[in-house]
Amino acid sequence: MTVAQAHVPPPSRSEYCVSACAEAWRGDGEVLASPMGLIPSLGARLARRTFAPDLLLTDGEALLVGPDGEVEGWLPYRRHLTMVTGGKRHVMMGASQLDRYGNQNISCIGDWSRPARQLLGVRGAPVNTLNNPVSYWVPRHSRRVFVEKVDMVSGVGYDRAGGARFHRIPRVVTNLGVFDFETPDRSMRLASLHPGTTLEEVREATGFPFAVAGDGPVPYTREPGAEELRLVREVLDPDGRRDREIGARAR
Repeated sequence: MTVAQAHVPPPSRSEYCVSACAEAWRGDGEVLASPMGLIPSLGARLARRTFAPDLLLTDGEALLVGPDGEVEGWLPYRRHLTMVTGGKRHVMMGASQLDRYGNQNISCIGDWSRPARQLLGVRGAPVNTLNNPVSYWVPRHSRRVFVEKVDMVSGVGYDRAGGARFHRIPRVVTNLGVFDFETPDRSMRLASLHPGTTLEEVREATGFPFAVAGDGPVPYTREPGAEELRLVREVLDPDGRRDREIGARAR
């Protein structure tokens, strides 16, 4: 180990989250990544620069762009819709509520006919979740988000998808850990804990029981490598905005 390597700070909690979000696109091939939010966007760009060179990135409007924002091609609306309905896009959305089967709510809190709080509305969530893979990013894991039953279904979970051809929820990344749905009934499973987090902490912050990966201790989320950390810290987010999104660092 060199003197320079010895003084490299260990990965922060937010950097574990960026790396975990990037992993959502591993093995997807040439699909359109549609990340929503800072850390998912950093994750998509990190994936493109490391293990997913075929991943397509967009400016969110009409262009395909590279990791640095340079224009790579034109993406007209009609072509975008074709990709959406043909399973060739992988979205990472946020969620105001999520239940154990991956039903998502971004529309309202309370009875939909007279909600206590109006949110974004369902927007494109039903089409997204039925027609292409959708993962989720939750920067603050709590019982307010992870609920027994969502107040309104915006994004469709496994118990409601009815075998839709392209429906898939690869992962849910939070500031505490990573979840998937690799269980017999397609309910949520804790796949890994971010270092510095305990299983008891995650259970306390979740409003429903969940399965746990493996027979022994819950594995830790993969540590980002030296090149990944360099890219995140020096190229993708040199201003450190990622830390402000979750307000916590790995111990």
